[in-house]
Amino acid sequence: MEKVKEIISRLEKGFPNKLELNFSSPLELLVAVILSTQTTDKKVNELTAGLFRKYKTCEDYLKVPLEELEKDISSVNYYRNKAKFIKSACQRIVEEFDGKVPNNIKDLTSLPGVGRKSANMILYNAFGKNEGIAIDTHVARVSQRLGLTREEKPENIEKDLMEQTPKDQWGKLSNLLILLGRYICTAKKPKHHECPLYDLCPSKEL
Repeated sequence: MEKVKEIISRLEKGFPNKLELNFSSPLELLVAVILSTQTTDKKVNELTAGLFRKYKTCEDYLKVPLEELEKDISSVNYYRNKAKFIKSACQRIVEEFDGKVPNNIKDLTSLPGVGRKSANMILYNAFGKNEGIAIDTHVARVSQRLGLTREEKPENIEKDLMEQTPKDQWGKLSNLLILLGRYICTAKKPKHHECPLYDLCPSKEL
């Protein structure tokens, strides 16, 4: 665990422990996460700046026709599927969870459009809960380069990282690795000279 503790300590000095998606409630984060699939956080934030003024509750999403919601989110990829996911998730939240976004992994992953990665992001960033580690493409790539895992499947990468990381740091590790992967440890040309983990990285000569 000492290596991961050192990684977190260094990254905290250069990156904020937060997602780049803008939100002010668990529902807003849920919607933003659904919208972010195959779409940049910047594009999602541009869209939700207006969307979240129009839709504030699950009931708001449910009372408009599907076609209207599709039009409202048409600037993101796969907007038709995402509109269905949002409506279906809100329907389930109203019917089964008293209108509140659930705050545990089992119930969150029961919502349409929410997989384990998304659920982990929502749990930590909206509720401050560590039930797992969100493994996106950045976390997967960076953790492999750092020698923290040799696995390829997200569920196996998550298992490796959870074993090496104090539980109260799981969400923080994911947030920090996402930002490192997005801005420094990029897929094609990692910026080794800017990386605070350079001396710890077994992939630095690659």
